[in-house]
Amino acid sequence: MEEFSCKTKIISGPGAVAALGKLGARRAFVVTDTFFMKNGTARRVAELTGCGEVEFFDRVVPDPSVELAAEGTAKLRAFDADLLVALGGGSAMDCAKAMGYFAKGSYTVAAIPTTSGSGSEVTDFAILTHNKVKHPLVDRRLRPDVAILDSDLLMELPRGLIADTGFDVLTHALEAYVAKGAGTVTDLYAREAFSGAYAALPASYAGNKSVRLKVHLAATMAGMAFSQAGLGLCHAMAHSLGGLFHVPHGRLNAILLPSVVACNAHVAGAKYAGLARAAGMGGSADTIAVRNLRNSLVRLRRELNLPETLLQAGVDPRAVWRSAEAIVEATLADPCCGSNPMEAEPFVVRRILEEVTGRV
Repeated sequence: MEEFSCKTKIISGPGAVAALGKLGARRAFVVTDTFFMKNGTARRVAELTGCGEVEFFDRVVPDPSVELAAEGTAKLRAFDADLLVALGGGSAMDCAKAMGYFAKGSYTVAAIPTTSGSGSEVTDFAILTHNKVKHPLVDRRLRPDVAILDSDLLMELPRGLIADTGFDVLTHALEAYVAKGAGTVTDLYAREAFSGAYAALPASYAGNKSVRLKVHLAATMAGMAFSQAGLGLCHAMAHSLGGLFHVPHGRLNAILLPSVVACNAHVAGAKYAGLARAAGMGGSADTIAVRNLRNSLVRLRRELNLPETLLQAGVDPRAVWRSAEAIVEATLADPCCGSNPMEAEPFVVRRILEEVTGRV
């Protein structure tokens, strides 16, 4: 028996953020970062809510900490909002979702992603960092009520951010497609998300703004897929490495994903092959299609000027191996490992670390 649900109302297109005014809210609490406060976007969004009273929490930073979320939770409780707005990338949305979850109030939660990657606007996940370890929170109550995908917010994205977040979309879709919890509906979303993002990312990176909404929608579809199918070893390792070395999450996924595909192929080869063919990578035999998938990911990584190793990402391999035990332990404890198509054992994690640090 399969089950699929998505309570999030999705509104997309140019100017979609104006839909905030139809939510009937009176008091809005806006969670964002200093960039969107300084450039006026946060205040423009707040005005569109139509609320008489607005409070801003603009202290979100990459890899938000448990302490930061706790500070925001206290302010949210004190303000007594009926609308909680998350404006920004995955960090802003995760932080806002965690704040709403811990505050235990009655809010309409509206997520407005300004990057195309995390899918947090439709997921049951929120990632917080504590003591250099990323901790995924997983609960259906974390899923936003409204996701607003406004393509006008994507026009000035930096190329590096397009690359990082774009590979996050690909990883979400690919891991969801082979995850233990995958089903007919999640496969449809994951396959469409992977194929769409793979086709559009080079053009978006090159400056073609007309494809940005396509990648944005792919990120949301991938989020809908993995929120119910699960993720896998790539994300578990990216969480453990990201908490220690503060490399952007999507960049870590780009480094890790080809190696993870190779490790999982003996269990998930048939599904990998199907995904490769759906994305136009070809391969008459499954083994050839899986090889094409891995090689295509490597070529795209190069085309997007993303690093191939942790060293190229600025991480000293010696520091990685000094922390190897902690990395392995955090990886295996990560909830994403539980839905990986094969059991993730310590030697598998170490093998991938050897590949991405250049020891092999």
